[in-house]
Amino acid sequence: MPDPTDSALGRRRFVGLLLAAPTLTVTARLLGDVATASPAAATGGGLVVPTPDGPADIFDVSDAQMLTVLPTASLIHLTLDTAGVAHFALHRSENGQGITTSTAMLIADELDMPIQDVSVTLADARPELLMNQFTGGSNSTMSTYRPIRTMAAAARRRLVETAAGRTGHSASTLRTADGHVILPDGSRIAYGDLAVDAAVDEDTPLVAPLKPLSELTMVGQPKGRTDAHASVTGTKEFAMDLQVPGALPTMVCRAPRLNGKPIRLLNHDEVKAMPGVTHVALVSTGIAIRARTFGQCIDAIRVVRAEWTEGTAGRKSDADVLADLRKAEIPLLVPKVPALAQTVETDFTFRFASNAALETNCAIADVRRDRAEVWSGLQVPLVARKDIAAKVGLPENAVTVHVTLGGGAFGRKAFSDAAIEAAEVSKEMGVPVKLMWHRVDDARVGRVHPMATSRIRATVLGGSVLTWEQRHTSVATDFTHGFGDVLTAAAAELPVVDLGFSETVYVLTQGTHYNFGVTTNLLNEVDHGFNTGSMRGIYSPNAATARELTVDKIAELVNSDPYQFRRKFIRRARGRAVLDKVAQVGSWGRRMPAGTAQGIAVHEEYHGFSACLVEIDCRPETLGRQVPDAVTGPRVTKVVFAIDVGLVINPRGLEAQMMGGIMDGVAMTLTSSMHLEDGHFLEASWDNYAYTRQWNTPPQLEIIVMPSTTEEPGGAGEFPVATSAAAVATAYARATRTLPAEFPVNHSAPLFFTPKSFEPPLPASPTDGLSHTY
Repeated sequence: MPDPTDSALGRRRFVGLLLAAPTLTVTARLLGDVATASPAAATGGGLVVPTPDGPADIFDVSDAQMLTVLPTASLIHLTLDTAGVAHFALHRSENGQGITTSTAMLIADELDMPIQDVSVTLADARPELLMNQFTGGSNSTMSTYRPIRTMAAAARRRLVETAAGRTGHSASTLRTADGHVILPDGSRIAYGDLAVDAAVDEDTPLVAPLKPLSELTMVGQPKGRTDAHASVTGTKEFAMDLQVPGALPTMVCRAPRLNGKPIRLLNHDEVKAMPGVTHVALVSTGIAIRARTFGQCIDAIRVVRAEWTEGTAGRKSDADVLADLRKAEIPLLVPKVPALAQTVETDFTFRFASNAALETNCAIADVRRDRAEVWSGLQVPLVARKDIAAKVGLPENAVTVHVTLGGGAFGRKAFSDAAIEAAEVSKEMGVPVKLMWHRVDDARVGRVHPMATSRIRATVLGGSVLTWEQRHTSVATDFTHGFGDVLTAAAAELPVVDLGFSETVYVLTQGTHYNFGVTTNLLNEVDHGFNTGSMRGIYSPNAATARELTVDKIAELVNSDPYQFRRKFIRRARGRAVLDKVAQVGSWGRRMPAGTAQGIAVHEEYHGFSACLVEIDCRPETLGRQVPDAVTGPRVTKVVFAIDVGLVINPRGLEAQMMGGIMDGVAMTLTSSMHLEDGHFLEASWDNYAYTRQWNTPPQLEIIVMPSTTEEPGGAGEFPVATSAAAVATAYARATRTLPAEFPVNHSAPLFFTPKSFEPPLPASPTDGLSHTY
């Protein structure tokens, strides 16, 4: 994967554009590209058969996303008010990843003003932005970095010119600092005092060079979140915190099987007579109940008696879905030639995994005869607006969508399920609603990471890998959000285009990490009966785990150390650097007791590189020390993770994202999955979905943020999951001396929980708030 600063897709040239407005308002306009030659890939020496660049190495999904946003880069703008506050409505969603903080850092640094004087809010759905309002693919900072800096630089220059005109000084004798223009005699003019005079009557281009990176004082320095105080004091407002007049708590009673639809409600009068209930309505997803409190909604749902359709998964169970995947697997083509070379083959199964975030699905909707207004945490608000308009029968320009802060997303909020449902319920009832999914609903009918198989065949001769084939087969991943715009979203809904969309995303995310000769990597998808989503990392966590386990198996075959083998065959110097760093800091190769082991993995994506070293304890005495009545299994005791994202904006925020992603990786490999039985998932909420708990969180965790290696930021948010999941898998294989074939490794063990009821579909509300975990 070429460095973003070393390709025509990397560095973009923008010019500032002053917009006609009462106070200083600035945007950025694209001029063109700066192209330089791409460096040759490093091989590490030795008997290495070079692998040509694949599609993702030349033009990956990040490049595709960056191209799609360029045409509308000039439609975002920065405004300075008379109080000296810079206002920017960020056209991405903030779900805890910290982009409002990093955006404020960029503006404050380039504009020479205190970060507390930068107000970054979230933009409503803006149709004119087309593909430029999509949060996903770890692309937010990559896409907005230069336009935002250019806007701030242009604002700074305009303020200096305005001060020069007012005072009679040459602009070259003035400087800026701390939200002021400083005159040669040291006197200062506050930005707010210049805001009106700096405004223009008509749009005016303004060339404003960006500061050299060496002059930036905030970028690259650790910074706490700008919303940290609001988070810890409980004043941060999510969708359910908003007080929209007339919007009362609303929940939906759902079918006992996945995506079943209501045929009729058999006891309407009884449900309507429940305490607090104001409205009951049949909608496409179930039976909606509006009441004075959410507890009253739950009580009413528990008495519902209804007839339902079968559902889109029928009566399938895990084994049925796996059998369908096996039938759809693309053959491996390179023949086995035992007389000339050795063949290594691996075959892995990855089970369904929940895509629920900490904030359950929720939205507020107020739908009237001629208009609709919706509030929700959304990664793709333009597609949400389109789908809401279609659902309630209004033109799109009659629908207003407000993007609220989200409590986690990870691809889950790329789908507007709650917002569409809330709008439908509001229309059907004729009143505003504050709709929230129950935790049970979020797990059982919410989005899941699809079940998949991944098979690899490699040809090995004389310590070299001559051919490498990977075939990934998956339950269909839903990409109907497209690139966040209405055109690609609509195209992705077409039966033929949908598979093409998935294959395109797969090919543009799965790069060639090693020099393994002739390399092919293909995807096939089947079965659209499940609610799926591109959970953090899309295909990469599964594909990388299969890849890195197979690399270990080849290393063992040729009697090579796993770290040294990777070091020899890895294709790029930045990948080798992060690999060396974790091996050094993590003391790779140290002696460890039987039943424990180290594992190592490397991964490149999103214009960045990462490596992970893991130590795991699989000894029987460790397994016996787990929390009673909880899932048991191996414990990861140590993680060393190195990350190179090109240009580092906020190391502290980057460390936090890596930490959360590592916990995702541990869970995906060891404990967390959904069990499908008789057309429905058994898990229902966090008490029986085995995400990484405190007992299996690594007590030693070290995140190493590598020094900036490029002049452009790469992606970060999704990055750590694939690397850490793969490293945990390689450690597990070495500790147990077995090659696991199924992930998570405990999926086929007896359930550690008793499944909650399907009829009634929800457990009773807790009464004491202490002894219940759901």
